[in-house]
Amino acid sequence: MDLIELPAALLLGAVEGLTEFLPVSSTGHLILLGEAVGFRGPSGKAFEISIQVGAILAVVWLYRAMLADIAVRMWRPGPERRYAANLLLAFLPAAAIGGTLHGPITRLLFGPWVVAVALILGGAAIIAIERARPEPWIHTVAAMGPGAALLVGFGQVLAMAPGTSRSAATIIIALLVGMERRTAAEFSFLLAIPTMLAATAYSLWKASTELDASGIGLIGAGFTAAFVVALLVVRWVLAVVGQIGFTPFGWYRIALGVVVLALLVLR
Repeated sequence: MDLIELPAALLLGAVEGLTEFLPVSSTGHLILLGEAVGFRGPSGKAFEISIQVGAILAVVWLYRAMLADIAVRMWRPGPERRYAANLLLAFLPAAAIGGTLHGPITRLLFGPWVVAVALILGGAAIIAIERARPEPWIHTVAAMGPGAALLVGFGQVLAMAPGTSRSAATIIIALLVGMERRTAAEFSFLLAIPTMLAATAYSLWKASTELDASGIGLIGAGFTAAFVVALLVVRWVLAVVGQIGFTPFGWYRIALGVVVLALLVLR
């Protein structure tokens, strides 16, 4: 293991776990932080994929009982079937469009300028929608209609632009279609499982010739940091989001975006 790179690997893994399920853009934070610390860890996509998997597995672990219950009961009529159907419908837009847009977006939009602007615009959208959102009438994922599930799914397509945030886009649309905050957050977390697993599998396939076992220690460190921090973050969000709402995350995005723009102009 390269001990010089270990602190950066732990930091990047922790940031992935911290930001993946908050409406603040994990991709944007990793782009900015990667440039700031000059991380030169494992080659290819190995490190990026490992920390994403760590964050995904944290949600799988937290919701393991619910996921097992849905898997067993979704074959007969009931709330579990409706829950599974809504997750599938919300997953389909990204699955259908993501593979086509992934390459052009990666080539054209991955950079600090795009991230900074997207952070600011997304923050303003969160604040505006929190103030103007309708009175919630959807209090469980099973109570969503298919149209609402599809709309939330299209939010994931919008979030392919770095800095937008998959969590922010799905939560914002969920609030607009009438979901209460905690349910919107839970649906966003669970929707991340198939979406991120599919994105990870796609990345593995595209980068299969670049991957090797070098830097396995750094990969393990980043994975562990992402898993542990994501566990804590998801639990915290579910505990407090009903009281604090999402507005603080909107102001944070705007502040960070302004700071990044200022640094880019001055450098």
